Parts: sequence; C-alpha cells; structure tokens
Amino acid sequence: MSNNLNTYDRIYEVVKQIPKGYVATYGQIAELSNLAGKARVVGYALYRVDMKSLEIPWQRVVNAKGEVSLSPLRFGTDHLQRSLLEGEGIIFDRNGKIDLRKYLWRPETHLIL
Repeated sequence: MSNNLNTYDRIYEVVKQIPKGYVATYGQIAELSNLAGKARVVGYALYRVDMKSLEIPWQRVVNAKGEVSLSPLRFGTDHLQRSLLEGEGIIFDRNGKIDLRKYLWRPETHLIL
C-alpha cells in the first residue's frame, strides 16, 4: 500500500504543476511521474482525489483525445470537470473536445520529482 501512496503522491505533485488554462493527458502525467505506459494508474490516483477540493487540480487531466473521460463511477463529476475547465477559459468544440495543440501543458524539461 505504501508503494501506491508514493506513486500517487508523485502523480499529485505533477498534477499540481499544471497551470490554470491548460490541460495534460493521463499518459503525459504518467510519463512525468516516471510511470510511462501507466496512464490508468493516473486515472486511479485522480479518482481518489476529493473532487470538491481543488488543492490537486484533477480537472486539468483529460484523455489523449482531448476529452473528459466519462465514467458512471464519477457520480456526475464529468460535468463538473468540464465546467471547471470552461471557467479557466478552456473551450470545448461541439464534439466535446479540447484543442490540445492550443491547451496542452508543455512543462519545462527540467521537471524533477
């Protein structure tokens, strides 16, 4: 269990660095957390975050298509995520996608965990 906590803590530290008005993908966060190829682990970690607390800006992580990943297990927070992102100035197209060329976070290469 402590291994998961360390892994999740690394993920949370990376997610905290995503600036307002930008998004990152699950895969990108996995890679920056030294978990390349483990995007689902990022999803599991963010699922554990208190969705009402914005201490960890979970809403800024989307799938590789630039979409909010819909899940019945999130109890309606899919819509909350979109609303929070729109509140940060991120625009969704009519298909519910974000233009990743415009909004994708590109961290400096010296990001160290």
